[in-house]
Amino acid sequence: DPRSPTPCPSDPCPLGGARAPKQTAVVFLKTHKTAGSTVQNILFRFAERHGITVALPGGLCGERDHQFCYPRRFSRRYVHPLTRAPGIVASHLRPGLSELRSLAPAGAAFITIVREPAAMFESLFSYYGQHSASFRNVPGRSIATFLRRPEAYYLPGERYAMYARNSLLFDLGGDPNRDPGDEAYLQAFILGLESVFSLVMVAEYFDESLVLLRRLLSWDLKDVTYVRLNARSEASRSRLGREQAERARRWNWLDTRLYRHFNASLWAKLRALGPECLGQELTLLRQANRRLARDCFGPEAGPEASPPARQASQIRDKELRPWQPSRSVSILGYELPQNLSLPPALATSCLRLITPEVSYSHRLLRKTTDRHASENWAQGLS
Repeated sequence: DPRSPTPCPSDPCPLGGARAPKQTAVVFLKTHKTAGSTVQNILFRFAERHGITVALPGGLCGERDHQFCYPRRFSRRYVHPLTRAPGIVASHLRPGLSELRSLAPAGAAFITIVREPAAMFESLFSYYGQHSASFRNVPGRSIATFLRRPEAYYLPGERYAMYARNSLLFDLGGDPNRDPGDEAYLQAFILGLESVFSLVMVAEYFDESLVLLRRLLSWDLKDVTYVRLNARSEASRSRLGREQAERARRWNWLDTRLYRHFNASLWAKLRALGPECLGQELTLLRQANRRLARDCFGPEAGPEASPPARQASQIRDKELRPWQPSRSVSILGYELPQNLSLPPALATSCLRLITPEVSYSHRLLRKTTDRHASENWAQGLS
């Protein structure tokens, strides 16, 4: 059964000393354009700090070698053999829940994240505009034009169709082309998700979601600190008017229903904490994030202690450059100040904090294979 979040004591609000041990078995079903890269980074860093094996793709997936052969249904054979007994799973995959459960350790907490469908669709349209034929063939690559007559442009059989309608439902294992009026299908799908996931986070309430995540996993505050990763530049964004946003929600109606349900369930859990406890936890988290930004970026963090995001072309270290989906979209990243001298342990923590998904996945795999080679060498000497 899904784990329930730790009840919040009335005073003090933080977990205190009599809590359960830290949960180290976590499966995060990473969805597209929902702040999932930031959650993944939190989990990767936790795994490194605590020596936990992370399930990593095994090289069968070609150019998508940081994903488990998405959008194919997940299979254990997509996992690198050295990481098939993981504590944490956090890379893109499309479930196969039976296969995923066979990989996950006993007692793992399953979590995922959703985002408001109009905002999510705008991001998908921008990010995959040159990849999805459903978007690429729209005159002027205009989201407003697409939303006026989406059926005229949508190609359900094309390679990247999963980004063009009900992407959230697809990522969670559902049929994006199901009749939006099929209430029985939708309710059964939601019940299935509720039976699997201990927590469904909401991108619009990211910090609030992290409060629940921290309590669910009995983690320390520092375990859920973050900087925002994989964000687009302002010039890469479109502003949807009210009518356009409503059209996007109607076109992605199954996603809209999922979002409304899990947004309501998130707030039911937050109300159970009480406003005083929630407010206290949010204050502590945001203070910790500001301290982390000041520690890692020094004066560059500015008076708001907000890390300065940069264009990929401005980042000297190639490992810190986020993947760019096209020339028309700029994904921002970070680089530590050259003139800031950090203690080695802090420098390592700060680099992990700002490492993009693809680079981090590759580095974890190199670390795993190197450790395995060293262990084999040592055994050969014994």
